[in-house]
Amino acid sequence: MRQTANQTPEPIRDHPYIVQTEGVCGGSPCIQNSRIPVRVIAALYRRGEPVQEILDTYPHLDPAAIDDAIGYYLDHRQEIDAEIEAGSLEAVLSATGAVLDDGGMIRFPKKP
Repeated sequence: MRQTANQTPEPIRDHPYIVQTEGVCGGSPCIQNSRIPVRVIAALYRRGEPVQEILDTYPHLDPAAIDDAIGYYLDHRQEIDAEIEAGSLEAVLSATGAVLDDGGMIRFPKKP
């Protein structure tokens, strides 16, 4: 903790480009001043996307923010991996009872 002029402790964040705001992206950690969750950058990183390609995909982001998102992922791997898994097609299909048909269409169960 760092002390300010009025002696109120102010927390020092390890990841200055990462914020969590209730009601924004479900409260998931995001890159500040964006609606890009860390899980999006982490999924690209896990697939082996080079950092330069991630920057090319999101040219409006500060390169330091991308590095910080990857660092946050590495520091919170279990949490972010769980978010990635929860958003996977398989997890969504299972949660909703939907199926992926042979034509690649998602079919939801008929309501009675």
